[in-house]
Amino acid sequence: MPISERGTPTFDGFRLVPGRLDRTEQEALRDAIRAVAAEAPLYRPSMPRTGKPFSVRMTNCGSLGWVSDQSGYRYQPAHPLTGRPWPEIPEILLVLWRELADYPHPPEACLVNFYDPEARMGLHQDSDEAEFAAPVLSVSLGDSCLFRVGGTNRRDPTRSVRLASGDVLLLGGPSRLAFHGVDRIYPGTSKLLPQGGRINLTLRRVTKPE
Repeated sequence: MPISERGTPTFDGFRLVPGRLDRTEQEALRDAIRAVAAEAPLYRPSMPRTGKPFSVRMTNCGSLGWVSDQSGYRYQPAHPLTGRPWPEIPEILLVLWRELADYPHPPEACLVNFYDPEARMGLHQDSDEAEFAAPVLSVSLGDSCLFRVGGTNRRDPTRSVRLASGDVLLLGGPSRLAFHGVDRIYPGTSKLLPQGGRINLTLRRVTKPE
């Protein structure tokens, strides 16, 4: 996988839009996600089979939400703790999807991951969806992170890029099923979140359109 002069991995379907959201837009999105978390509280999911807790806390918005527990990975229409439907996806995220996704149907799920300074996310594929023609669109808020991306085989070589608050990243086309993860958080690199940490918002289309 080549690396561009800006340090951005470049291959079919991978796109990084640095600084797509300015400070005012970041603050508006932060506040919208706070409202989401007030209705659908952050919780700590667990790994299938082992029951080991994730290092990130998460919630969702949209008609479907991604969850993980000892029963496995899946999408479901309600919060696993409250039993209530997920809140709607904020309009600012739907605008980004319409602008950047190059896909004619709306996303159904937005996974909200909160990383404290010690949180990580191991290499994984976003493969629990039925529709791979739509990209995965990811938005970063708060502290910067070191994002790692490889190929569609776990053993493929990987490259890393630093993501900052306001950056938008897309995995689509041949890179839609690329393995990716977060190796570390850089505390104190943003003042967007008063208590620090990083929020990652991941928009996905889950089902195939009729």
